[in-house]
Amino acid sequence: FTGLDDESNSVRTYQICTPDSAASYWLRTRWIPRRAATTLYVEIRFTMMECSGLNQRPCKETFNVYRYESESDEATPTHPSWMENPYTKVSTLAADHLLRRGGERRSNVKLLRLEPLGGAGLYLAFQSQGACMALLAVRVFYRKCPPLHRAFAVFPETVPHSLVEQAQGVCVENAVTPPGEQSRLPSMLCGEDGQWVGQPSSSCACRPGYEAGETDVRCRACPSGQFKAESGPGGCGLCPANSNTRVPGSAYCPCNLDYHRADSDPPHAACSRPPSAPRSIVSQINESSVVLEWSEPLDRGGRGDLNYRVLCYSWGDTDQSGLTQRRVAVWGLRPHTRYTFTVQSLNGVSALSKSEPASDGVNVTTSRDGNTHTHTHTHTHRHTHTHTHTHTHTQTDRETHTHTHTHTNNYLEAGQWQYVSSRSSSVVLTGLQRALRYQVQVRARSQAGYGSFGAASAFSTLPDGNVLSAIFVCLGQKQRVKDSEMSDKSGHYQMGQTMKVYIDPFTYEDPNEAVREFAKEIEASFVKIEEVIGAGEFGEVCRGRLRVPGRRENYVAIKTLKGGYTEKQRRDFLSEASIMGQFQHPNIIHLEGVITTSCPVMILTEFMENGALDSFLRMNDGQFTPIQLVGMLRGIAAGMKYLSEMSFVHRDLAARNILVNSNLVCKVSDFGLSRFLTENSSDPTYTSSLGGKIPIRWTAPEAIAYRKFTSASDAWSYGIVMWEVMSYGERPYWDMSNQDVINAIEQDYRLPPPPDCPSSLHSLMLDCWQKERANRPRFCDVVAALDRLIRNPTSLKVTLAEGRSLSQPLLDQRPPPPLSACASVSDWLRAIKMERYEQSFLQAGFSSLDIVSQLNTDDLLRAGVTLAGHQKKMLSSIQTLRIHKAPPPLLY
Repeated sequence: FTGLDDESNSVRTYQICTPDSAASYWLRTRWIPRRAATTLYVEIRFTMMECSGLNQRPCKETFNVYRYESESDEATPTHPSWMENPYTKVSTLAADHLLRRGGERRSNVKLLRLEPLGGAGLYLAFQSQGACMALLAVRVFYRKCPPLHRAFAVFPETVPHSLVEQAQGVCVENAVTPPGEQSRLPSMLCGEDGQWVGQPSSSCACRPGYEAGETDVRCRACPSGQFKAESGPGGCGLCPANSNTRVPGSAYCPCNLDYHRADSDPPHAACSRPPSAPRSIVSQINESSVVLEWSEPLDRGGRGDLNYRVLCYSWGDTDQSGLTQRRVAVWGLRPHTRYTFTVQSLNGVSALSKSEPASDGVNVTTSRDGNTHTHTHTHTHRHTHTHTHTHTHTQTDRETHTHTHTHTNNYLEAGQWQYVSSRSSSVVLTGLQRALRYQVQVRARSQAGYGSFGAASAFSTLPDGNVLSAIFVCLGQKQRVKDSEMSDKSGHYQMGQTMKVYIDPFTYEDPNEAVREFAKEIEASFVKIEEVIGAGEFGEVCRGRLRVPGRRENYVAIKTLKGGYTEKQRRDFLSEASIMGQFQHPNIIHLEGVITTSCPVMILTEFMENGALDSFLRMNDGQFTPIQLVGMLRGIAAGMKYLSEMSFVHRDLAARNILVNSNLVCKVSDFGLSRFLTENSSDPTYTSSLGGKIPIRWTAPEAIAYRKFTSASDAWSYGIVMWEVMSYGERPYWDMSNQDVINAIEQDYRLPPPPDCPSSLHSLMLDCWQKERANRPRFCDVVAALDRLIRNPTSLKVTLAEGRSLSQPLLDQRPPPPLSACASVSDWLRAIKMERYEQSFLQAGFSSLDIVSQLNTDDLLRAGVTLAGHQKKMLSSIQTLRIHKAPPPLLY
């Protein structure tokens, strides 16, 4: 029919008026596809006549609305049957405004909500049983959040499927997620009303080389001559001195010609150049020694890290680098010998310059009577010969000698002595004369210099015969050479014939020599990369297969060196293999080999299926027994005991650097930071007064303050690892700042025991955190203590009483509220340390404590609580909540 709407416009309507009839009249729509919606809204506009105006007794002023869901358009005139079943009743609608004869004409509008819907579509049906009405319009729709640009992220059109829908977005072009959140895409809540709620959970930021535009929806490139080194909200800055960039979107400014940045310089540092030559070298001779002094160069190159290198050219050329003072003394000069001393000026970019270091020099000639002649000269020369191994020097000398040196290595005249260098523990002495007595003394030499001579050993040659040589075997102990304070070497050389001792690969002048000695070269064709599993400091980390002919194929982890690397980056990358290749222990990650003859350069290690210990524990929170956790700790301690016995200091022991295999065996890994603490760690670091980055939460106080890294500082770090394990990967010191952690430790505050932590384990942690490093347990003691606990599992059942602690509370640690004081779901979750589930509880509709107190296991699963330990903890607390929330008893 044609009718009029509220504004007297002509509209098409469906009308029925059977007030005196008890029959049922139906009207059905076409099939309506549901599309992506699980909730539909139906807006119905209708008019209804007042029964009293019709003078009809059986008249009705209501009608019914039904729905029928189906997977396709299957309705016929007889199917589905015209009755409530199979139709589903939605609502009975009554008119708010009834039409009277001569009265105002007003229509009614009703909004119905249909949910949840499961089929591909549905039909709507309207049933009248004695009403006089007109159906003016029916509008079926669903709500959706429109596409949105916000906080440098793009969110797609989203249809809410519940009260709120979590929508995943992507960063706009030239924007990235913040450091440490690369795996988290930005997300935002879409409300059921089709409106976006709140702000993105993980906002994006303009990547290096780009800054925010006029709004937060676009990142624009830094113009030429400007740069931006880090991602984040900051803007572009002008290129520092002696650098420039002509390419828009630069993350750093390349240095101008003949200017450089050292590898340790930040991107915003000015470029510099090598210094000029030292000036005015003065030599002072005193019998067999000479003292050299010089003045500072006129041009330091724009840097403050000036140092000097002194080279001596004569028989047995030597040099000494890394000098910061302008004075050096040389002992042991030989009579009647010409020496040439050269002093070079160096700074942090000298190694990057193509030119030889600027230098000045002096010639010194000694005579038999002790007089000397000197001649000063200025020249540019680079001398690169140095010893890279510990050499054994053997001195042979007659009982009556004149200390007159000879340059020959095959014959000794009476009263002469000879130096012989050897890299092994034996040496062959040739050119010996018959029927004479000789003495032999041995001393060791490393990069740190010469040790002292050992006791003399005498032997005599035969009076006749043709044997004019002798084999001298060094059975004595190697002298331990202390680290040079200037070079900050971490390698130590220990005595002993059966004890293998770690050798610092950075003492090799040619890093490839250390790689060849300690790491096995593998053919690239033997390796098949299958997938990328992460990113490292130097490139990607992959999982692959290693198939060496004659051996069983096995999985390996592969670290790759990304293209465009510098020689220093290659050296630092391979140094980890040179370190790892020296270790053979079931709790130390095993090096399979390296690939250095093709691109990309790779390091291959055994594959650990469960990955890093901290993330593995977080994913399996509450799943292990105390004895299993102690077994993990015992494996880590055994690996560290092995390293300490090799005089190796790890410096970065943390749960993130422990790998776990499928048998829950823990192995110490990540030896790339054992020598240099880099700036690229993903964990919070602190710059010490001596330079370098330190992971504060895991580092001993003396290592933070004075860079004193020892096995005792590793023991402190091991105590933190124990706390991480027993708390299932909790962050040490929670959200305290680095400075707060330092202040708290200085005031003798220590981490309290994690929940359900055996008191014996927390006592061991506190032993590791002794302020005096000499009082901390050695790793052999830690292994023995854990073995005792494993043999006596009942000792692990003793925990501290609730509220008690062996240590004082931390500065920023606030005790959780008691359950009786909880006023909201958020308070309750914080009280039981389950804050991580707050968002999922709200999404599931658990918005009040009354609802929470009625939850069961199925409800918790629906809220995303899948870990059995977390379910048990929540259900126990819910039982307590019911007691607190129960009404008071009635009084009669």
